[in-house]
Amino acid sequence: MAGGFSAVAAVRGELHWLSMAEAARMVRARKVSPLELTEAALKRVEQHRGLNAFITVMAEEALRTARELTGARVRGPLHGIPIAVKDLYDTAGVRTTAASAHFAERVPTVDAEVVARLKAAGAVLLGKLNMDEFAYNFTSETSAYGVAHNPWKHGFTPGGSSGGSGVAVAAGLCYGALGSDTGGSIRLPAALCGVVGFKPTYGALPARGVLPLSWSLDHVGPMCRTVEDTRLMLGAMGMPVGAASVKGLRVGVPRALYWEKLHPEVAALVEKAAGVLGGVREVTIPALRMMEQIPVLPADYGTVITVEAFAYHEERAAKAPEKFHKGTLTSIRNGVGAPAPAYARAVRAMLEAREQNRALLFRDADLLAMPAAPGPAFALGSTADLIYLRNLAPWNFYGLPAVSLPCGFTGDGLPVGLQLVGPAGADAVVLAAAEVVEKALGVSGRHAPL
Repeated sequence: MAGGFSAVAAVRGELHWLSMAEAARMVRARKVSPLELTEAALKRVEQHRGLNAFITVMAEEALRTARELTGARVRGPLHGIPIAVKDLYDTAGVRTTAASAHFAERVPTVDAEVVARLKAAGAVLLGKLNMDEFAYNFTSETSAYGVAHNPWKHGFTPGGSSGGSGVAVAAGLCYGALGSDTGGSIRLPAALCGVVGFKPTYGALPARGVLPLSWSLDHVGPMCRTVEDTRLMLGAMGMPVGAASVKGLRVGVPRALYWEKLHPEVAALVEKAAGVLGGVREVTIPALRMMEQIPVLPADYGTVITVEAFAYHEERAAKAPEKFHKGTLTSIRNGVGAPAPAYARAVRAMLEAREQNRALLFRDADLLAMPAAPGPAFALGSTADLIYLRNLAPWNFYGLPAVSLPCGFTGDGLPVGLQLVGPAGADAVVLAAAEVVEKALGVSGRHAPL
């Protein structure tokens, strides 16, 4: 195995713990080959099949691509870097199941746009990652291919719906992954698995070829081990995020709602992490009208997601309801009979909120800071409280850039995530602030004890 990799990886002899950026630099310097990185990642996948992070492992295809890239002219910023994608991204010639029995044999002929861009940038696709069925849950327990396990504590949720993506990145099974986020599905697994998960401004990355949950709320985004890796992956997908100044940044802490009912260790860790940025002030932001039956989620958000999800699945739910996980089917049927005027009003409210986001939310602050989740990972099979989406879903409604990054660990060794939210289009500021926190805390390099 080639030498020259980072001190941590060198001491352990573990290429899989390199950051994506480190691995990319080493490939360009010819200190390690794409084939070596791919073999190391596939070995790691095989060793930790018990985590159930993957639905489909593309070992032969990945090795073939890695051999082609080894010694070849550098294609792009991810030349020879093994990645994996959530199994709702279309992949030409490889099944895309959305973790559902409905799509068990569905094989697309064209890659999703962002997958095609990653391949063009030189990435090696290792396979398709486990998830909640059709992205309609947040615990990774509704997949037709079995539950995914949190690498920090087996038998605990990694979050969802992009649970397999969070597991794969945190466990060193790949160097970066794609998730999708309709109400927190990138940021929750990132928080519970101790990685960086970024939801860009709505529409900043194309969703062509990504199976939908709710067209109006779905966001495409990366999950990585560091903020630097996140920038690298975004650039490879055609969304370069340059440097931004954080000097004089005003960080708003919205205590009402977003800082209530927190696990005490989460509250303390997030408070400390937000303070790293300085300029922290308590702010008041307009309260969204909440759902009567689920008072932790915005009412108009609930209308949009239930109506659009039902519209997409209506025919399948009528013809073959037995093929759905019962939890997914229940969620889909919540959209039955929703009146068109209610949906139209909800969409209008969403569009107005997006247009007015700066005036509504950022008059007294440049960024908002809060816990990504009110508590750490919980046991699989336990009653899952939708409060875990309370701090996440509003930013899908507004379409704002938001990141979850590790900010510490509970006494039980479970990760905690800080969420930073910025105005529409301020993706660079959000990531710049996240990088400042990451460097100050120094917790992103800590690895799951597998």
